[in-house]
Parts: sequence; structure tokens; C-alpha cells
Amino acid sequence: MTKKIQIDPEKLCKKIEQIYPDIGACGINVSVEWDEEVGSWAVVLEKDGKSLKTHLEPEDIEACEKGEKCVALGLQIGELKRNLGLL
Repeated sequence: MTKKIQIDPEKLCKKIEQIYPDIGACGINVSVEWDEEVGSWAVVLEKDGKSLKTHLEPEDIEACEKGEKCVALGLQIGELKRNLGLL
């Protein structure tokens, strides 16, 4: 099980909205939650009653929150959008 890193879910949601400005608007909802079953942080995208979840690597979250790099996080969120038919 991955060690639970301390993050501010609201701050991470804001970072995701910076990378993808249409998230949080246009009926696309984003949330960040600790997934106890998997033992990692998860991002959930929802639109029109459909939702998908992806799990984030702790080092990717930390790097993005520090402003170092958000490439991995951006790719995972992009894949979620594609799978929801939003791209």
C-alpha cells in the first residue's frame, strides 16, 4: 500500500483546473479523494451522470503541487477526459 501523503484536495483540484480550464466549468466536475481500498489519492471526473477515476502517484502530486512538473498528472487527466468523451 502506498503511504498516504498529505495533500490539500482543493489545491490539487485548482491545479487540475489550471491545466484544463474547461474542468470545473461546462458541467465537468472534478474531485480528489483518498481511496482507502487502493491506498492512494484518486481524481474523479464527472459529467452527465458518468464518472471515471484515476489514481495518482504520490511523487507526481508532490511535484505538481511544488510547481516543478505536472506532465504525468496532465496526461492522466487528459486520458480521463478522452475516456469520458470530452476530447
